[in-house]
Amino acid sequence: MADSVKKAVSFNTPFNFKTSWEKAFQNEEFVKVFSEDILENYIVNRRWYAGKASTLKYIEVVDFFKIESKIETYFGVLLEVNFQEAFFQNYFMPLAFCPVKDLKSGTTISEVSFNGKEGYLMDAIHKEEFRKLLFEKILGAGEENPALKVRFHKGEAFKEKKYEGSRFMGVEQSNTSIIYNDRFVLKFFRRIYINTNPDYEINRFLTERKKFGNTPAYTGSVNLHLGKDDDITLALMQELVPNQGDAWEYMLKELDKVFNNLKTKNIRMERLPEVSLFKRLKITDIPPEIIDWAGLNIFMKVKQLALRTAEMHIALGSDTHDTAFTPTTYNSDYTVWLKNRLIYQFQNRLNTIENNLHKLDGLALELAKQFLDRKKLIRKHFLDFDWTRLKSERIRIHGDYHLGQVLVNGEDFYILDFEGEPESTIRDRKVKQPPMKDVAGMFRSFHYAIYSTIFTNMENYSYDKNDLFRTGEILYRYLTGVFLETYIEKAQRENLNIGYIHEIEFLLKYCLLEKAVYELGYELNSRPRWAVIPLEGIASIMNYN
Repeated sequence: MADSVKKAVSFNTPFNFKTSWEKAFQNEEFVKVFSEDILENYIVNRRWYAGKASTLKYIEVVDFFKIESKIETYFGVLLEVNFQEAFFQNYFMPLAFCPVKDLKSGTTISEVSFNGKEGYLMDAIHKEEFRKLLFEKILGAGEENPALKVRFHKGEAFKEKKYEGSRFMGVEQSNTSIIYNDRFVLKFFRRIYINTNPDYEINRFLTERKKFGNTPAYTGSVNLHLGKDDDITLALMQELVPNQGDAWEYMLKELDKVFNNLKTKNIRMERLPEVSLFKRLKITDIPPEIIDWAGLNIFMKVKQLALRTAEMHIALGSDTHDTAFTPTTYNSDYTVWLKNRLIYQFQNRLNTIENNLHKLDGLALELAKQFLDRKKLIRKHFLDFDWTRLKSERIRIHGDYHLGQVLVNGEDFYILDFEGEPESTIRDRKVKQPPMKDVAGMFRSFHYAIYSTIFTNMENYSYDKNDLFRTGEILYRYLTGVFLETYIEKAQRENLNIGYIHEIEFLLKYCLLEKAVYELGYELNSRPRWAVIPLEGIASIMNYN
């Protein structure tokens, strides 16, 4: 370690820097030791750190800025984490220095001293003074100053007068969310991209431009301006929607009731009427045997969710001025991008399944072998995407749409989290896609919810697992049929160009297959017994089951 940085004997041997905190990031030795000796040990243990499966090579501070109050200085630090596997990720971390006498939280990064002043480096989000400062800067934001590097913005829906208090929302995950005044949520994006975050972009567009009421209203943001077209979204603030939890947990509870009904209502599973995949169904089209078994409520909720989904897409596809949201047709560039992406993913999943066959048994093993036997057919399906035959339009979509991205509010639903697929680049997330991709994402989520309910509660149902799977597949087709009828009717009535029935079915089948193949890799690597879910999905879509 350099001479200017020494381990002190007192105060439990902190790092002792010969500079003030206010000038820390202008000091080369501090930056070097912070990156190499302090940060590496801290960041790998954070829940929001996405590099745990890779080998860390080094961390570099690529930029920093100050956020100052009248009495304290905080730093916003942009980090580049480089990996041995030859890729990197960028992260944002707000930093505070807390003198020993002022420490109120046990969440610290390291003991340090600056010019003999002893204290702790902290993630600033854990200091209430910093959280209050952010809120007040958004509250006081006016016209954007083009000279400022850090830009605070106040949304139209933000009518608050003062800071009352703040607390963390749940357990920290890939982002950190803070609740203010019990009425607003500020989401800090930990992993960042040199571009505006789609969540900020779409949420602000939907609520301020399109007045879409079924997503939390945009109330403010923090962005970092690096140059002409380089803006980084650091944080997004929205209204806090009163809710009874997310639609995933709601659906699991409803499905548990449905499967319990098999015994309590003495349902003859072998006599339940089946329906073809993608058949559009009004509530009145559902056979009485299915209503008797599953009840009416679950279908009414699916109908309402379909309506809100269609309204979201209508809003996203109705702008004619902002090029980021103007609907567009299919073309050869999009087709090349799509096929390259999917064939690469498909080959990766093929390798994974070949290497993990020994982990499978029963139905999962049988379906995996069918998947391998028909790999040419599946690959051909991906390559058969012919843009010249498609008359519908592509729009900005949610991109990672599933039951966990929807809040239950009484009898209604609120859609949130527009960041897009975690594995995709920020540019790929902003590519305009068929709305059917979101519909397919929700259908796959229905499928997962059915199988998750069976896996979790199997001992309570007293039926053979494969019989439960077959019954679950019947229910899945009725749920998706009701969703499709409501969605298509609303979308077409509002002139959202999703195409006619053959095109809708082609795009839906294509997107469902893409989603199921995407899921397969995760399940084989993380929980092989659940691989039966995407494998069943693939078999159903390809009609070889």
